[in-house]
Amino acid sequence: MKKEEMVLVVRRGLFDSLGAFQGLKFGPERYLKALLSRENNFFAARSAAEDDPSLKQIIPYVLVVSQDKILRYRRGKKSGEQRLVAKSSIGIGGHMNVHDEGLFALDRAAYLNGVQREVAEELIIPEPLENRVVAMINDDSNPVGQVHLGVVHVMRLPEPRAAKRESNILNVEFLEPVKLRSEKEDLETWSQICLENLERLIAV
Repeated sequence: MKKEEMVLVVRRGLFDSLGAFQGLKFGPERYLKALLSRENNFFAARSAAEDDPSLKQIIPYVLVVSQDKILRYRRGKKSGEQRLVAKSSIGIGGHMNVHDEGLFALDRAAYLNGVQREVAEELIIPEPLENRVVAMINDDSNPVGQVHLGVVHVMRLPEPRAAKRESNILNVEFLEPVKLRSEKEDLETWSQICLENLERLIAV
């Protein structure tokens, strides 16, 4: 029997108390400090969390940038989030799993280690020049967004070079913003939100 995946979550009530929002929220530190305080987060079975809007699954969402180009890829059929299969994305990342910190809650250091591991599991890239948290992202307009809360990172590379490491990552390319905007309708919702605020995100 396949072992149940355990993912990092916070209660929706915590998000509401911090100030719920739709779209992007710059100045993420206040949110991140609370979300990554060990007393506020815990691991829950993913199968249950995906259908429980009283929980928000914490998802790092990493924009990989180099020389004014943004990495874009397409989610394959083996993607962990089946509701986003075949959608294009400019965000690399995924759930913080139980292996990131045993069965205990997750602090900031463990979270950042998990983000680095997540990117390394999905992409082969040069050593990043930086990896900064620039915003939070939330979209309660659809069932996927209602149970997830994103932490938007910008990872800068010395050159626009990347290859997929996982089979669910397809069509990896670095594209200029104008090209991305021409493909906007093919992007998943979070990527569309980031694209609308791209200049501000990568300038933060």
